[in-house]
This record gives sequence, C-alpha cells and structure tokens, in this order.
Amino acid sequence: MSTVALVTGAASGIGAAVARRLSAGGVKCVLVDLDGEGAERLAKEVDGAWLAADVSREEASLEAVALAEQRYGRLDLVHLNAGIPGRVDLSDFDLERYRQVVGVNVDGVVFGVRASIPLLKRSGGGAIVATSSLAGLVGFAGDPIYTMTKHAVVGLVRALAEPLAAQNIRIGAVCPGFTDTPLVAESREMFVNAGFPLLTAGDVAAAVESAFYAETSGTLLIVQPGRPPVPYRYAGVPGPVGGRRPPVS
Repeated sequence: MSTVALVTGAASGIGAAVARRLSAGGVKCVLVDLDGEGAERLAKEVDGAWLAADVSREEASLEAVALAEQRYGRLDLVHLNAGIPGRVDLSDFDLERYRQVVGVNVDGVVFGVRASIPLLKRSGGGAIVATSSLAGLVGFAGDPIYTMTKHAVVGLVRALAEPLAAQNIRIGAVCPGFTDTPLVAESREMFVNAGFPLLTAGDVAAAVESAFYAETSGTLLIVQPGRPPVPYRYAGVPGPVGGRRPPVS
C-alpha cells in the first residue's frame, strides 16, 4: 500500500520540490495551490492528484483531504507549506493585505491540521510538517507581520506536539533561512550581489522529509546553507520563586 502525502503551496518552490522528492520515493501526492495550472502540471509530472484552492478558506483543506481519501483511500504525510510574504506597512496599514497574509500563513496551517487529523487517524497515524522560517524563531525587522505569522506556526506546532503524539500523529516544522524560491524573487539579485548564500528548494525539501520521520514530535528543524538540518532548542522559562516550574519549555 502506497504512502500518501498532501502538500499545500505545491505548484512551485519548496512545495514542488517536496512533491518531486516524495514521488521519487514512491509516495502518492495530493497537490494544493491557488495556481491551479501549476498544480495540475506538477500532478501530471508526479502522477498525483491536484486541487486549485485558497488555503485561507477552511473548505480548501477539507476538500483536499476528501480528495486524498477519494483517490487513494488514506493519508500519511501532510506538508502545510503555502505561505506569502507580509509586506504590511504598519504606518500605512492595509487591512485587506494583513488579513490575506494571516489567512494564508496562519489560518491555512490551522485549517490544514484540523482537516487532516481524522483521516490520519483512520490511516493508522502519520506526520504533519509545517513550513515556518527562521523568522519564526527570531525577530525579523524586515517583515514584522510575516515574522508574527511564522512565530504563530511554531507556537502551534509546539503546543500540538504532545496531544497529537497521543493519537500517533507527529507534528513538526522546518525553519529555513532565505531560500531561492518565488517568495524571494524580488530580492534575489540583492542577495547574490551581497554574496549571501541562498538555500535551494531541494535543500528544504530534504529537511521536510527528515522532519516527517523525526523521532520527537514538535521538532523544529533549522535549515541553513552548507549545514545539515539541526533541531532548535528553546532555553525554557524560569519558574516562580518558591513554586513549580511552568509546564512549558
């Protein structure tokens, strides 16, 4: 029986690289992207299923999971990768853009997790990996709203690790540095001229595959050029004086 994966933001960049990598290993892929033509083109390449959908809509994730069950009868791996840059100026606030960024980067992950859990459980368990960013671990002044959304993804993954593990579902995130994808296309020349190394989508895809099979649920993998992916470790928070330490780390 084939392993089945659901990948969002799959038409290009990291999502497409993940789909190609998994497919090469015999995994059947369900590809979701707002770019329906791109998703369909890649689905033909990897012999998978596809859905043109906006992940900021709850229905998109429900439809994608239903497609996986209809086409393949199960679901084992979920890569919640769809994301867009913030580019929201707080001094000249664009509410519509703000809602769009939060909708894709945060709601899309929440909806994806929520929709996937029932079929993952019926399939005997599995793994969910979200694409966060180094901006989910540190403050990135260049794009505060994007940074906020990626911190939210990390927080969700950490908080869900234990309860999902009890249901035989692992959850984790990859936190890559700047990656040569359409997301940074406008800044690529600046990086190149500055001699700043960029990750390839393939670098991140390899980390995603590792994250799927991480032994510890809640693992956050840092991905940087020239380095193997490494788990991020939080220092923890101090407890109250004379009391027990808070149940978080």
